[in-house]
Amino acid sequence: MRHTHIVTVGFFAVFVALTSTHVGGQAGRAARVAGEVPRTPDNHPDFQGVWNAGTITPLERPAQFADKPTLTEQEAAAYEKDFFENNSLDRRERDRDRATGAAGVGGYNEFWVDRGTQLVRIDRKARTSIIIDPPDGHIPAMTEKAQQRDAARGGLASRPDIVERQNLDEKANLYDDPEQRPLAERCLMGFGSTSGPPALPVLYNNFKQIVQTADRVMILNEMAHEVRTIRIGGQHLPSSIRLWTGDSVARWEGETLVVDTTNFTAKTRFRGSDMNLHVTERFSRAGPDALLYRFTVEDSSTWIKPWTGEYLWAATSDPVYEYACHEGNYALPHILTGHRQDDAEKQPTRSSTQR
Repeated sequence: MRHTHIVTVGFFAVFVALTSTHVGGQAGRAARVAGEVPRTPDNHPDFQGVWNAGTITPLERPAQFADKPTLTEQEAAAYEKDFFENNSLDRRERDRDRATGAAGVGGYNEFWVDRGTQLVRIDRKARTSIIIDPPDGHIPAMTEKAQQRDAARGGLASRPDIVERQNLDEKANLYDDPEQRPLAERCLMGFGSTSGPPALPVLYNNFKQIVQTADRVMILNEMAHEVRTIRIGGQHLPSSIRLWTGDSVARWEGETLVVDTTNFTAKTRFRGSDMNLHVTERFSRAGPDALLYRFTVEDSSTWIKPWTGEYLWAATSDPVYEYACHEGNYALPHILTGHRQDDAEKQPTRSSTQR
């Protein structure tokens, strides 16, 4: 989805505001030599720039690679070729139309998708899943109580990237209130945990711009123009203060920036998690043009054990574009009006009720 957006003045205002404290130190950085990690004026690894987190490596390992965490280059090339031949949205719509005998509109075609072109390669080995622990490449099982809790709240249909409810235990009509529509549909958050934490690749708009100072790191996510501001040092907010994307506090461990995030809301529900969700992210340079992003997800009230994933973000010289998600939420009145019309058509007519 790189072809259709417009760069906004607001983005540059954020960038200038956050970089003004140390722009003068840019010239003092160590010169980039082959393989050398660029550094900030305070001698920490410099993560600044625009990064492309797109990849066709799935979060969980496909069944066909059940016992293969990595592939040879020949196997990887074959998988990548097969992936695009069999997962093209154009082909999906075409095959569906042939099967049904009628042309369908569909949500997207391949023109709008920018999910990456390759499997993630770390240490020159193509990965079959982003998840590396457990070794089987799958999210651990949910506890029995977590399954019951998730089902009581509506399951997949009630999670924020699917739908938001004011009362999660009430099976309200999802079209009775605009605030019950999905957060992603309302352009409040990107779908699929694209901004995180943990930050995961999605179908398009996978660019992330990092701006770094001595005490803050800002990550501007292309999708839904979400901004994460991470404090370096200090304590977490009081437990009474809860945020959709949690409260992030970072620390340096040698060459790695470790970001600890807690204080999620009960509405966050990442993959069915609860308020106890705890995400630890680790950012480190994998060379001048790559950033290694590693994360560990913990919630003993949800999963039987923690799980960890990692993948690379590639440096890019392309700009971050505006994410103009149905501007002004003009689509919401139409969504609600359409459902009201549907309700009216389902109501029995006066004459039918008198018979």
